[in-house]
Amino acid sequence: MINVRQLAAFLGAAVLLAALPGTAHAASPTFAEATTIGTHNAYEKAKYGYFAQALDSGASLLEIDVYTDIISHRWRVGHNNPFSNDNNCEKAKAPEDLYSTSLNQDLGSCLDNVSAWSQKHPDHPPIVFKVEMKLGFNDKLNLGPDEFDSLVLQKLGDSVYKPADLLSGTFSSLDAAAKANAWPSRDSLRGKFLFEVIPGTVERENPFDHYWTDREYGDHLRDLYSAGRISQASSFPSVLGPEDGDPRINRYDASIRPWFVFFDGDAATYVNNEYNTSFYSANHYILIMTGADRIAPVISSTNPSNAEVVTRLALLAQQHASIITSDWSPKDASILSLTADRS
Repeated sequence: MINVRQLAAFLGAAVLLAALPGTAHAASPTFAEATTIGTHNAYEKAKYGYFAQALDSGASLLEIDVYTDIISHRWRVGHNNPFSNDNNCEKAKAPEDLYSTSLNQDLGSCLDNVSAWSQKHPDHPPIVFKVEMKLGFNDKLNLGPDEFDSLVLQKLGDSVYKPADLLSGTFSSLDAAAKANAWPSRDSLRGKFLFEVIPGTVERENPFDHYWTDREYGDHLRDLYSAGRISQASSFPSVLGPEDGDPRINRYDASIRPWFVFFDGDAATYVNNEYNTSFYSANHYILIMTGADRIAPVISSTNPSNAEVVTRLALLAQQHASIITSDWSPKDASILSLTADRS
């Protein structure tokens, strides 16, 4: 891994881009010590014809929008329709079936695609799946955190890096583990996937919903740990939306605050308001900055130049981001797979 900002300053973007592939780093950073690039709504067919192509892209984060369908009692994948699937996931469970079968499948099939792709690429760098629960969970319909965990782990098994893995039998909370920088190195996470769950737009706009995904999954982790069953959890809940200081204090009961080590919010809000984002890197928390194109100087949200992406990655690495996201799907893997030293 290289320090993108320093090389950009001394070499210029054009030389930097030529230098990136194959550049070695003295020691592999931990998962919390790097800054990488992710793709917003990677399941959309306008971005990638097949979800396997999103995995091919080199992006370190792929976002998936999920609905709990109250009629079929299934996990739907799409942007704005809870009753049908609208996505680039295929009906493909084996590597040889990828890039060729019918689209618009449910979450289980999306995960089948991930499993099949991983068989072809067992040494891939770690990939985060950011799952936006558009309507939230629906435990009464057996579409709650337990069922979500079961589906993810049934489909992907040991390739999922879970909260229990971070605890490693040593720490009593995710917060304690993160502060100790117990994250493994990125090299040791090759072949692994991590799941981040966030509250959905529909859920947050529903005046009758007072139990959002973040708090529900935080309660879920706390209760699993207390029951000695933390190994059954698949995902990391995320604190959604920028604030200055520790946003957990005013949002959550003290019993679940230590179960949040992922934070997710608009890059421009963090940067323009000069929030103290060093708080996140000092504690080895994972900070996902969305809308990376919108901070000054504004660049294309879809297809900026390679040099602009390099510069933006360097800038937000200095702002302590772990992953920056935008809609840069047209960029190839040599760009979307870039990694910078996180400040």
